[in-house]
Amino acid sequence: MAAQPAQYYELYRGSTIGDCLIDTIDELINDGRIEPQLAMKILSNFDKTISDVLAEKVKARLTFKGHLETYRFCDDVWTFLVKDVKFKTDTSSEFTAEKVKIVSCNSKRPGEV
Repeated sequence: MAAQPAQYYELYRGSTIGDCLIDTIDELINDGRIEPQLAMKILSNFDKTISDVLAEKVKARLTFKGHLETYRFCDDVWTFLVKDVKFKTDTSSEFTAEKVKIVSCNSKRPGEV
């Protein structure tokens, strides 16, 4: 029996780079240059790669303070909407944002050790 491929969250598809990838893939499909099945494989590969690279390569840390507007927990995913956010990086740089949406998922999949 073949092992099932690991499933990755599709969160980063909604990022700027994910949106650009999806727009490009849609254009390639509409032009008849790739099949929809290949598009799904590309997006699946994107989900895995971006998750792995962010986990392995990004070492910077930041702290933030703000006013929690709403929060919810659904299907093992926390979502926080924070207003008037002040960020501080580990190099003491500071910046602000009017609104921030934070989505937090388990780093381990069910059944993963």
